[in-house]
Order: sequence, then C-alpha cells, then structure tokens
Amino acid sequence: MLNEQTIDKLTELRLRSMAKAFREQLNDSAMNGLSFEDRFGLIVDRQWSDRKSAHISRLIKAATFKLPSACVENIEYHADRKLNREQILQLATGKYIKSKNNIIVMGASGAGKSYLGCALGVSACRQLYKTKYIRLPELLEDLNIARGEGMYKKVLAAYKKYQLLIFDEWLLTPLSEHQTADLFEIIEARYGEASTIFITQSAPAGWYQMIGESRIADAILDRIVQNSHEILIEGDLAMRERLGLRE
Repeated sequence: MLNEQTIDKLTELRLRSMAKAFREQLNDSAMNGLSFEDRFGLIVDRQWSDRKSAHISRLIKAATFKLPSACVENIEYHADRKLNREQILQLATGKYIKSKNNIIVMGASGAGKSYLGCALGVSACRQLYKTKYIRLPELLEDLNIARGEGMYKKVLAAYKKYQLLIFDEWLLTPLSEHQTADLFEIIEARYGEASTIFITQSAPAGWYQMIGESRIADAILDRIVQNSHEILIEGDLAMRERLGLRE
C-alpha cells in the first residue's frame, strides 16, 4: 500500500518517469542486491534522462527545420564531395556556438547543403541551444508583414535572441533597400552575441551584387566572414541523384 501511495504522489508531482522506474524496480528482484543509494540514483537518472529528451524534442520542433531528422551521424563523405569529417565533427560539438562564431555552407543546388545545415542545427538542439531554421526569403517576408502590422521591432527582437539561427537560401536573389536594412539589423544585433549558419550557393565574394548598397554590403560581410567556418560541398552528383530521388 505504501509503495502505491509513493507512486501516486510521484505521479501527482509530475515525476512520472520516476514513478515508472520505481514500479519497475519493485517488480525486478535483481534490484534487491543494490543499495538504496544505487536504486534511488537509477530512478533519478530515468527522470532526468526522459525530461532532457522531451526538452530536446521540443527544441527540435520549435526550430522548424526543413529536415528535422537530419543528423551528423548520417552525413555521407563521398570522396568527390570533399567534406572534412574532422571539421564537421568538431563543429557538431557546438564549440563554435560558445565562441559566437558562424558557419558558411556553400555548394551547388542539390549538393546537400540544407541537410548539413539542419544536421548541425539538430546537434545544437541536442546540446540545448535555442535554434531557428528559416529560409531567408521567408524571414524577409515576415519582417515586411510585421512592419505593416506595427510588429516590426517585436519580430526583429525575436530573431535576435536565438542562440543559433540558420538561414537557408541565403542571398539567392538581389535585395531591396528595405530588405538590405532589415538584414543588417539582424546581423548587427547578432554580431559577437550569437551564431548563425548561412546556407548559400555562392561564396561571400558573390554576395555584394545581391546586397547592392556597397557600404552596407561591406558592413554585413565584415560581421559575417571574419569569424566564420567555411564548408564547401562539391560533388559530381547531386545528393538527390545519389539517393535516387526526384524533385
């Protein structure tokens, strides 16, 4: 009776994993040989592990990844892609986020840039970093709508707060004057304060013509490039072709 009351109290306290682990121990005679401290430690470990897993799941869902199942462990290192496994595994540790550095992922359409960016993003979520994935055109449209609704500063502030922000389709098309100003505001606010991954088809030297205004272009590139890790994905075949996928 006392054990059932304990389980009920744990459940009422929303410690359901501890309640489940306690019940399992009661039904497992092998646990009788362990000390109280060891048994209690196992129960606490279950609660901690389950709660952390749930937190990670929420972070991944909130990040709105294009490819939420992407993971560093499944990146393919074909010789022609010329990916540096050691570099990617090092980045997956998240040290660049602690250092407030950026990553620029470059490659042709279909090279697997989005997968790599999402995989690094998922790794960040696993380390409990608040992360957001968004296509640059979508971000610029969100800011444009927010401006018209009087929510511009609030939306802008939200994008500034992510510990890791992932821009996909970075500078595929030229920016308008308003878009250039919006982009500078975000880059300036995050400079030295948070990390950003830029997923792009062109090297930074090609970004100038997309940004347009030379002084702002210089300012944006200066804040991005000087503390960025660069990854160039090459390859004779697009990843879609390797996997037998069609558009």
